[in-house]
Amino acid sequence: MSSSQKPALVLYHGAWHKESMWNVLRNHLHNYDVHTLQNPSSANVPPSQLGDLYDDARAMREKVLSIDGPVVVVAHSYGGAPATEGLAGLGDKVKRILYLHAFMPDVGESLVTANRGLDWWWGTNIVDQGAYEMLHAERIFYSDFEPMAAEMAAADLTPHSVKSFEQPITKAAWREIPSSYVIGEQDHAVPKEAREFMATRAQHIYRVDSGHSSFISQPDRIARFIHEEYLRLDA
Repeated sequence: MSSSQKPALVLYHGAWHKESMWNVLRNHLHNYDVHTLQNPSSANVPPSQLGDLYDDARAMREKVLSIDGPVVVVAHSYGGAPATEGLAGLGDKVKRILYLHAFMPDVGESLVTANRGLDWWWGTNIVDQGAYEMLHAERIFYSDFEPMAAEMAAADLTPHSVKSFEQPITKAAWREIPSSYVIGEQDHAVPKEAREFMATRAQHIYRVDSGHSSFISQPDRIARFIHEEYLRLDA
């Protein structure tokens, strides 16, 4: 597949993050037409102005539809939920979804219930402002980073919408769009039982000995997975 034939690549971040989190991985994707977007639920705005899951899903859908030609989507962590919602019905446009250490909920599930009732919460609920503040990100998100790098990454996080974690999925894109799942064997954010179960919903599973943010700690490995996803388009 030549670069002119490749579908565009959309990288979709998770909760508390900014789209700039993909900068390291982008340096390993020179032969791809790469697009990113900022989730309204994690935008750098006052907490009361944050969007919810459905705002994120609309933003994702609009981004994909704004790109000429087909696309492949990589969704990280929470981003898997609005991608699941927002990409439903776009099977002619979206050729594959790669769920990267991500939530892959079914219809009726929220991000909370997708954890299969496990005790997983690691944030602080700022109820009066409708936002969560992330705590212990160095240990939860960046466990395989050098300490200084983990501190810098954690310092760049923003508040995240409370509602977005509680709202249920109404459509499941992975039921119509071929999907793969990347499991981080040392992931401290998505419980092992939950990620192993959600991965069974995908057609292919990759495994990497990493924490929750392998797109930074092992960008070459994740770039190879993305390349394999493109090869699957010709299979």
